[in-house]
Amino acid sequence: MNRLANWKDIPMANIISRYEEYLVHVKHASDNTVSSYMRDIRQYASYLLSAGVEVLDATQQTVSDYMTWLHDQGKSPATISRSLASLKSLYIFALSEDELDANPVTNIKVEKTEKKLPQILTGKEVELLLQQPKRGDMKGCRDKAMLEVLYATGIRVSELIGLNVDDVSIAGGFLRCEGGGKMRIIPLYPEALQVLHDYITNIRPKMIASPTEQSLFVNVSGERMSRQGFWKIIKYYQEKAQIDKDITPHTLRHSFAAHLLENGADLHAIQEMLGHSDISSTQVYAQLVKQNLKAVYNKYHPKA
Repeated sequence: MNRLANWKDIPMANIISRYEEYLVHVKHASDNTVSSYMRDIRQYASYLLSAGVEVLDATQQTVSDYMTWLHDQGKSPATISRSLASLKSLYIFALSEDELDANPVTNIKVEKTEKKLPQILTGKEVELLLQQPKRGDMKGCRDKAMLEVLYATGIRVSELIGLNVDDVSIAGGFLRCEGGGKMRIIPLYPEALQVLHDYITNIRPKMIASPTEQSLFVNVSGERMSRQGFWKIIKYYQEKAQIDKDITPHTLRHSFAAHLLENGADLHAIQEMLGHSDISSTQVYAQLVKQNLKAVYNKYHPKA
């Protein structure tokens, strides 16, 4: 099967459409989650079409063969594991709709993925990155404010670009952030407050396209900054700083958490600021800090 067929030609594609509706309107899954699940499912459905098998007629052997096919296509263990999870979710939905008697994904085993610890920047690298925007022009002032806020709070990029002007309290020294169905109040350190105040007071009024614009951070068109737009900003300053790491907006989120932990912050406080619903998601930073301490020990201890 070298070429996948068009999944939309599958007679039982109806279950796939219904599942997508369920994700969006019942589960209220994020756009990224829906996109990821449906991409996996549509590839699987195209594979089945090429094999002459309908989605609801698949057996455990069918699913197992598909996992093998993904491996043969050079897909990583992480990709294969994610795809299996997507299919499992689809078939659980089909069971709930009385379209199936048994889940064909049951007892399918895939190669375990090695969990990689997130990459973080050193304190010096963070300083170097934050020094790159030049505050002498409007874009530089805006970019400086965005980078400082991201490192000061550890919020997600979607939360950063989703901020409105009234989410910031310069007098109170904090911002209000909504993500994952929760509202968080996160403090800002003095330099972040200062550059944010400068941006809001002197720069943003000149950049917005309309006096009614609520977005805190806007693009050159005067409208809300996009994820793609901010990603390009990060990459631009990474190159300017000549930092030899793949920096993404999430890198600053990871660095925020790890640096707080290194300096003695309580894990539960970090969990609250990051907006993690489960402490296990935050505990990865404890592993990261231990790993970094071990690396320092091995590098500098005379008998290591």
